[in-house]
Amino acid sequence: MKKSLFITAAALVTVSTAMMFDSCSDAKAGPDYASWVDPMIGTGGHGHTFPGSVVPNGMIQPSPDTRIDGWDACSGYYYGDSLINGFSHTHVSGTGCADYGDVLIMPTVGDQIIEGQTNTLQNLPYASSFSHERETAEPGYYSVELDRYGIKAEMTATKRVALHRFTFPATDKAGMIIDMDYSIQRQTNLDMALEVLSDTEIRGWKMTEHWAFDQQIYFYAKFSKPFTHTMVTDTITDSKGRPYARCKALLQFAPMKEGEQLLVKVGVSAVDYDGARGNVEAEMAGFDFDGTRKAAREAWNDYLSKIEVPESADSEDLTKFYTALYHTAISPNLFTDADGRYLGMDRKIKQGDADKPVYTIFSIWDTFRALHPLLTIIAPEQNDAYLNSLLLKAEEGGVLPKWELAANYTGTMIGYHAASLFADAVAKGQNSFDVKEALKASVRAAEYDTAGISCPPKVLPHLMPMAKYYKNTLGFIPSDKENESVAKALEYAYDDWCIARLAEAAGDTVTQAKYDGFAKAYEKYFDRETRFMRGVMSDGSWRVPFSPNASNHRNDDYCEGTAWQWTWFVPQDVSGLIGLMGGREKFTEKLDSLFSASSELTGDLVSADITGLIGQYAQGNEPSHHIIHLYNYAGQPWKTQELIDRVFQEQYHDDPDGLSGNEDCGQMSAWLVMNAMGFYQVCPGEPVYSIGRPMFETASFNLPGGKKFTVTARNFSKANKYIKGASLNGKTLDKPFFTHDDLMKGGELVLEMSGSPSEWGVTE
Repeated sequence: MKKSLFITAAALVTVSTAMMFDSCSDAKAGPDYASWVDPMIGTGGHGHTFPGSVVPNGMIQPSPDTRIDGWDACSGYYYGDSLINGFSHTHVSGTGCADYGDVLIMPTVGDQIIEGQTNTLQNLPYASSFSHERETAEPGYYSVELDRYGIKAEMTATKRVALHRFTFPATDKAGMIIDMDYSIQRQTNLDMALEVLSDTEIRGWKMTEHWAFDQQIYFYAKFSKPFTHTMVTDTITDSKGRPYARCKALLQFAPMKEGEQLLVKVGVSAVDYDGARGNVEAEMAGFDFDGTRKAAREAWNDYLSKIEVPESADSEDLTKFYTALYHTAISPNLFTDADGRYLGMDRKIKQGDADKPVYTIFSIWDTFRALHPLLTIIAPEQNDAYLNSLLLKAEEGGVLPKWELAANYTGTMIGYHAASLFADAVAKGQNSFDVKEALKASVRAAEYDTAGISCPPKVLPHLMPMAKYYKNTLGFIPSDKENESVAKALEYAYDDWCIARLAEAAGDTVTQAKYDGFAKAYEKYFDRETRFMRGVMSDGSWRVPFSPNASNHRNDDYCEGTAWQWTWFVPQDVSGLIGLMGGREKFTEKLDSLFSASSELTGDLVSADITGLIGQYAQGNEPSHHIIHLYNYAGQPWKTQELIDRVFQEQYHDDPDGLSGNEDCGQMSAWLVMNAMGFYQVCPGEPVYSIGRPMFETASFNLPGGKKFTVTARNFSKANKYIKGASLNGKTLDKPFFTHDDLMKGGELVLEMSGSPSEWGVTE
């Protein structure tokens, strides 16, 4: 979606736009990368992103909330909506489950109507209509006109503090609602409190149970003008006769003149009131909105400049690319307060180091595939900080998280992919953590042991499923005893291979041999007759009936997918999978059938995550993300190039419905970033990149230490999607692979492009 507020390579579209950006883009020489970002991409369809303001990996994310219930409320905002409930301060980005939406504020003019909130599906009684024509979203800044009240709402942020600026019409009834009982998807409020500290200060606290079973947040807010207030702390009955506790502050301000502004700064903390207030005092002395906005944009330009694409490139591709890169730095989120304190996985307050912070929001089932490999290139120290956070969480909570949220084990998804993150960092020589400690933590996650884990009883079976016991004792996971058995088994085999690599690096030959053996377990599930990975019953027979098109969401042998997608998840041993299928010719025939098969899905509850279909290949969900590159391993690289180009054109768009599935905390976007640069890492833990089809004529990684790695596509055009020759630093490259070491040394990968397939890269 082309917004008139974005600077393009050609020109600024209006004088007002130029004036608006003047203070935001003149601090540094060089491109204003943020001008190519459209935070609205992914807010429609099922992308589940949010458009509000945030700085890279910030603790706080002030953003508009337009709906409460349903799958497409996961981030609080949906582009198709026409009402805004208010602006809450915590949001997850692109997830398939909802949480957060804490500390909602809404400026008002006139009577503050709060009655009837339990009888509406999506909107609060004080919600306001709005128009996308009077809405602006850019990195670190969001604004919208609230039609109901005639108020312009603007917001920006630092790492831990949100700053709002509300421009009022002339009124003698200016107000603000602070709503603590609001949350996305009507979470269970276990406890809430609000306290007015002075006529310009208010603070609050709440504890909710939802995706995170024990999520607490404190806030402190300071206003630029004094207020009077009315507290609403009572219990009402909803339309079904159920009690509902309310906790709101209705603030009133002195009469406002036309164009008069009210500013409010809000700090949050998972620790305590002092943490929330301390974050505000440490990061925001006054109410300098324009200065804060400018600093936020500079922070984004600093991150986005890690990859340099010329302004002369196709403007739509620039927007898709830099928006994707933007989405790779929304989460994980900062979790340590300015004073170094944070909430541990054991639910105890810890004194840490603000210069070595802890992070939260680890969607590892998604992000091990491309986000973390991308970070090993553009931000290895940041990636290392994430991995140290994970090891700390394992120490505090008893085991490595699978999907961690606000110091909670959620138990969501499968596998123990922290092992992949550790193995990849070690293989690339980028770890400050002790390899033996990472090995110990990974082995603990791979074993069935429920003791000593700090999580609610209902989470424990998901965090520590019996599948691990069966895998380690029987050598396979019986489909009649364990749900999602095939998907779990395939992911365990890969993660066990990663553990073997950690053991190899640690010099532990016994553990290495054991887990290398476990890594071959995928062979047990391959049915040579149907040539699919299938469920195996306790007696060794195949589960019947069987259909590779069948899906019963989270209640079959697969996870958010079908046999069509999961059959290919053997990244640690592609040659072994090729052998199982009968050699290269039969392997590529089967791979061809994946992309040409009917896209029909059958079943009682087809997974909504199976999206972005090309045949039965599903770009909209993570299990498929490596598959296109398997043609490189099978000697038909031109098919990798052709399909990557097709995904570029069909699955990523410059509009709100621009993603083919949930963005998933940066993974969907990282896939695009990596492949747009011309390559992808099929197997994290093995530091090798598979070459595809670049999106740009030239693009460069600005690497740590001042080095640069450039990918140049000669004879580049939209039509020339095939490679007929390549060189790396002047030396002929005759295979479609190169190493991480090659990249990090700096230099140039030159790809000679062509309009027709060639034999380049065909390997024996």
